[in-house]
Amino acid sequence: MNGTLHWDATFPLLRLDGAGTRNFVQGQTSADVTNTPEGALVQTCWLTATGRLRALLELRLRADGADVLVLAGDATAVSKGFDQVIFPADRVRLQPITEQRRVQPLSSNSVALWLDHNSPTPPNWTSDPADPQQFERWRIEQGLAIGPGEISANANPLELGLADHVSLSKGCYLGQETVAKLANLGGTKQQLRGWICNQVLSVGDTLRCNGERAGTITSVLATPEGSIGLVLVRRQHLAAETLDGSESQSVQLHTLPMDQRPAVG
Repeated sequence: MNGTLHWDATFPLLRLDGAGTRNFVQGQTSADVTNTPEGALVQTCWLTATGRLRALLELRLRADGADVLVLAGDATAVSKGFDQVIFPADRVRLQPITEQRRVQPLSSNSVALWLDHNSPTPPNWTSDPADPQQFERWRIEQGLAIGPGEISANANPLELGLADHVSLSKGCYLGQETVAKLANLGGTKQQLRGWICNQVLSVGDTLRCNGERAGTITSVLATPEGSIGLVLVRRQHLAAETLDGSESQSVQLHTLPMDQRPAVG
């Protein structure tokens, strides 16, 4: 790892203790953790009963429990949601929310590490911490759906490009029935795309095609050349190359991940 940037941030952490923790997490989140080794990091989704994304989690299983890092979403809501469905027979205890430092190189297929707050990065890391602008650009270019506009319970993980965090073969879990139905029917009504525009748009803006609503902006980053971001595009308009903004801006669409650099002019 040479000459790159890394993401260095602190996230809320939920601690689950008890012999039944693995089974509990298996039934409450979307990834299959049956054979996940202790100490390995695995990302998973916490969904509503109708399969909408409420939080993106990163788990680290222990022999006596699990640590649940809330990568995106409302950690208090996750804690309350877990607490409401923990029963004595589950053999699980939920501890108060703490914090965990997490570092990750800003490169494709990079592996994250959890570190103590004062620990240095590994000796072979020669990268610098990314500033907020650099990180947000990388996040958008990768299509990493962790912005408030994506984690809004208005989309399911298949629509947000998080299908690899969802098991379609394990047993029942919260939201499983809806997600399995959508996957089997190929019926997602929208998909995440990247966009570029010479003008700055706003989260929540509606994009249109021939006057018809075609998508909703979920993330925006202003750059010196214009703006880039993420948008949920309705299925019938996924083949469009450009859509119209609310003030007739021309918004160019791209699949993800990609290097989005707005053109000048």
